Amino acid sequence: MADNIRVRFAPSPTGFMHLGNVRAALMNYLFAKNQAGTFILRIEDTDEKRNIEEARAKILSDLEWLGLEFQEGPYKNGPYAPYLQSEREHLYQEKLAQLIEMKRAYRCFCTLEELENKRARHIALKQPPRYDRTCLRLTENQIQEKLATNLPFIWRCKIEDGHTATIADMAKGSIFFDMKNFSDFALTRTNGSSTFMFANFVDDWLMEITHVIRGEDHLTNTAMQAELYHTFSVPLPIFWHLPIICNNKGEKLSKRDFGFSLEDLKTAGFLPAAIVNYLAIIGASFKEEIQSLEELVTNFDFSHIHSSSSIKYDLEKLTWINHQWIARSNSYEMLEQLKSLLHKDIPTSMQTDAQELEKLITLLKPELKTLNDIVPLAAFYFDTPVIHKEDLVAHVGAEKTEHILHSIAECKQFLPNIELFLEHLKTLCKKHEISMKELFGSLRYLLTGQFQGIGIKDLLTILQPAIIEQRLSMN
Repeated sequence: MADNIRVRFAPSPTGFMHLGNVRAALMNYLFAKNQAGTFILRIEDTDEKRNIEEARAKILSDLEWLGLEFQEGPYKNGPYAPYLQSEREHLYQEKLAQLIEMKRAYRCFCTLEELENKRARHIALKQPPRYDRTCLRLTENQIQEKLATNLPFIWRCKIEDGHTATIADMAKGSIFFDMKNFSDFALTRTNGSSTFMFANFVDDWLMEITHVIRGEDHLTNTAMQAELYHTFSVPLPIFWHLPIICNNKGEKLSKRDFGFSLEDLKTAGFLPAAIVNYLAIIGASFKEEIQSLEELVTNFDFSHIHSSSSIKYDLEKLTWINHQWIARSNSYEMLEQLKSLLHKDIPTSMQTDAQELEKLITLLKPELKTLNDIVPLAAFYFDTPVIHKEDLVAHVGAEKTEHILHSIAECKQFLPNIELFLEHLKTLCKKHEISMKELFGSLRYLLTGQFQGIGIKDLLTILQPAIIEQRLSMN
């Protein structure tokens, strides 16, 4: 292991962070912290069509929300600044000039249409769709003629014939790439700017990145970047290609899947601690599944990483973890978030005494799977629920419904003494072989419109006696 561990999270400003991005950022962060290394943020914004300033700011705010603090990056001092690729083009041009001098880069004038036709022909002949090096065979005179007509071109890297690239992967061990299976790849675009492939390599090299932790879908890129390391006689970093996150069908998670974007989960009321916790434990084994970011830094075993090309995204498991984090959180900030949700969707909640509102939230908090659940769970407190006798009948049966309603009517006289009310109610229902689950579920339904939720004693405590009397008057 290198003495000075340096890892980077290098997203493109595409408009939002998806779970694959978040997991890559998280694993880089955990590894850096676990190894007393440096976690770096680098924004890969060389593609002008995707260079969105707002998206760049969103990446920074999302990382802050998740608690993934970087030591070097945009708007922070660091020895390898700048950390925006759009401000590092001169470095890429220097390295490109060296490749040209070594005769390992050449101009390619092929149009996109020509390249697509070549690709289609190779596929029709059941051959690997690789660039046929048409422009590598151009004479100097032919090149000058094309340049004289201002014909657009890109620079390609000439792969060394017969070379096998080797990388070290933290999960898979040594991986070998026979480079005859790869095309001479683009180093620049037609506008002269550097491609992701080339800029990414140059930055990892010059920023002295020791470990590259990114998705399995970058494995092909890694092969071609290994060729560049070989060409410049530079030691390669160690890699870890993270499994692709897939949906229940085994397909790569996409925009069609809920939770694909971090914003989906934030809007739906998931906590950052839960998201981080979930993304850290999937694909790994932990004795204790609920762990804070600090605990994960200590407990994640990077010496035993499972080798897998994909992992399944389990929304049910994420929701369970979120429920655990909500239940264990007593933070003032969460109270404020829950109040804001109530005020937004139930305007009458703003008229409720602050202390009483906090008491209600505290009682309901253990029932929340997401923060957004507070609205439907608390609605009963502010608005009288719509009750249908048919629902009770469907829940416990017609005969038991009548016994429960008659028992409640008979025992209402003991209110507001909650203990006495429940004691007599239980006694009457026991005679009619009504279980406590059936009784309390029915009682909760009459008071809240829901069969599941807040405990009966808490419910009878939080509601005003007059409201209880009114809602139990159904006959």
